[in-house]
Amino acid sequence: MDKASLIGVIIGFCALFIVFFEVSHGNFMMFFSIEGVLTVGCGSVSVCFMAMPMEKLKAVPGYLRSFMFHKSQSMEATIKQLASLSEKARRDGILALESEMANIKDPFLAAGLKMAVDGIEPGQIEATARMELMAMQDRHKSGKKFFDLIKNYGPGYGLVGTLIGQVGMFAKLADADIGVLGKMLALAVVATLYGALIANAIAGPIGDKLSIRSGEEILAREMMLQAILSIQAGDNPRVTQDKMLAFIPQSSRRKLGLAA
Repeated sequence: MDKASLIGVIIGFCALFIVFFEVSHGNFMMFFSIEGVLTVGCGSVSVCFMAMPMEKLKAVPGYLRSFMFHKSQSMEATIKQLASLSEKARRDGILALESEMANIKDPFLAAGLKMAVDGIEPGQIEATARMELMAMQDRHKSGKKFFDLIKNYGPGYGLVGTLIGQVGMFAKLADADIGVLGKMLALAVVATLYGALIANAIAGPIGDKLSIRSGEEILAREMMLQAILSIQAGDNPRVTQDKMLAFIPQSSRRKLGLAA
């Protein structure tokens, strides 16, 4: 579980609950409008279907899991693992790493080390890894794009709902039915509320978190690639370690008890 995401969701939900409760005195149905839900909710979803291929949309549950759950190994733990592997390769030869493959959980790292152990040329290893990184970036962009679409078009559909409510209200002015006018005005206001909430409290933060996670994963894998190439080249373990330390801030290096 990603603690920051969970804390953010709880704080946002609690703040909105308290405000809604204070305003409505417990009558939360005053904030509900089926017309607003259809306009903003269904309208935002329709944009995603129009803008993205179906295979990308099928991955949406995975995007949400990436937001709430972060399972990747920390950079510090990866450095320790690769430093140990570097020392083993230097001491016993790179073929000795074959027995360590079962302990490597990251598929990118495992595949890269396997190629190094198999004696694949460094240039070929790097080219293959770069293609893997490019494909990963494309997948991550799709996730962010989905939530960016909702963030961008949700408020727009909220405005559409507002305009529809105003048109309905103006059309009923001659009848002077205060109940109908109130319903139309409520639709106008609530639709804007839904659009603002879906953009600023849901889609925007999720998309930004996915973008940050993507950058972190790309940096981590770039570090892994440089370490793999260094191990294959037979560099001194200290050199391999220093190359990895270049990817993390000084504070993290101090936690590891290392210096670049």
